Amino acid sequence: MDTYCHLCDDHYINLTVNTVLELPAHRETLIHFFERIQKAYPTMGNFYTRDGGEQVVLEDDRDNDSYRWLSVEVRRLSAGYVNPPSVDAAFQYHRMILENAPFHLSLSPLDCEAVDVLVGFDYTYQGNHNQLVADVLGVPPAFERLLEVPSARVVHYEPLLTLALDQDCNLQCRVNIETRTQDYHVRKEEYPEEQISVYVTCRHYGLLPGDNRFLRTLDLLLKTGMTTVDDFVAPMILEPLAKAIALR
Repeated sequence: MDTYCHLCDDHYINLTVNTVLELPAHRETLIHFFERIQKAYPTMGNFYTRDGGEQVVLEDDRDNDSYRWLSVEVRRLSAGYVNPPSVDAAFQYHRMILENAPFHLSLSPLDCEAVDVLVGFDYTYQGNHNQLVADVLGVPPAFERLLEVPSARVVHYEPLLTLALDQDCNLQCRVNIETRTQDYHVRKEEYPEEQISVYVTCRHYGLLPGDNRFLRTLDLLLKTGMTTVDDFVAPMILEPLAKAIALR
């Protein structure tokens, strides 16, 4: 699928590399890395720091509907593409990050704690998020009768399932839903416009042996994530949520 714009308000594909040792913090090293990325994506012109300089960020203008971002922290490299024009555009962006990071940041497969690819989908909804998720997606059979308790309202329901996809449990895929309705909102029956998020996170733990393992691992995580989205999450979660919100 080229894009998921018709299924949600916003979607994004994020990459995170967690390291065992601290990443380089030298000015010249970081400048060279970010300049290499900006050369390929000239619109990424916002360059700043957060958390007292411990996080360095380069990004597009976030006022645009579609934008990219990149950050380097003490032991984490992160990047994201929000509302990409195509899935392949996001793939190319993340591949470029991992093609350059080993050279500029001395990133090594030996130093890798985990690599994540997160595919996220946001829905803006003014109402009880938890009740909506329970109504649309259902609850486990053992809990169904609880919903029949008179005057009961669902105040917390965030389904989560994590699967190990190899024998050593190094490759895992997690699907979870994050709601933002609080008890206060339910008690007052005053619901702000907030986002319900659906996340598909594929993670590879531990050492990445061999050459070009970052790119190979990235391709594996991207393939696993998109297959999970297209074959399971889109028809069973995203489409029902989109239809229900449109009708309410």
